[in-house]
Amino acid sequence: MSDAVAQRLTVRVDASQTVSALLLEAPRAHACLVLAHGAGAGMEHASLSAMAMDLARLGVTTLRFQFPYMERGSKRPDAPPLCHATVRAAVATAARLAPKLPLIAGGRSFGGRMTSQAQALQPLPGVKGLAFLAFPLHPAGKPADERAGHLSGVAVPMLFLQGTRDELASLTLLEPVIQRLGRHATLHLLSEADHSFHVPARSGRKDSEVRDEAARTLSEWARTL
Repeated sequence: MSDAVAQRLTVRVDASQTVSALLLEAPRAHACLVLAHGAGAGMEHASLSAMAMDLARLGVTTLRFQFPYMERGSKRPDAPPLCHATVRAAVATAARLAPKLPLIAGGRSFGGRMTSQAQALQPLPGVKGLAFLAFPLHPAGKPADERAGHLSGVAVPMLFLQGTRDELASLTLLEPVIQRLGRHATLHLLSEADHSFHVPARSGRKDSEVRDEAARTLSEWARTL
């Protein structure tokens, strides 16, 4: 399966702006994931494209989309309210395009956090769960858990896919967060992976193997929703 089969779409955020999106339909799909990009790279970044293809092979359709700042070519992320509105617009588009599939929302790092904030403020219509590909709990070198405060307002299941070497999510802080969230949260640790799901050569693993583990975990979790 090649990323070339992804369908290019336009998502209307509000009356004045639209963003680009990519729909990659999985054969015999059992779920649809609205997949937001990270802060520094857009929806066509190689790692996000590869994840979408891995998920498609495992029966998960994906809708990737741009945040407005990335669409403009800016490096400065939009204010949260605009990000939240963009997530909502993308979810609505996915619901229209894949009406028979259970909806999941989430994304890489920043994109996952914007999605969870949107969900906490007002539930995303039809969304059955949230999936985070490296939740950014804190800035690198500044361990704290304030960014997780809003997660207590999320009432759908959440899957956290986190590398054990993630400098933006100290496990000594993340694991207690997961425990406090209780039955709503599932943590899956990717051994030796960093925030980008990269593993060092000494680990004996390849980045593609970590990505495959993450995709399989997400696909299996989606079947439980």
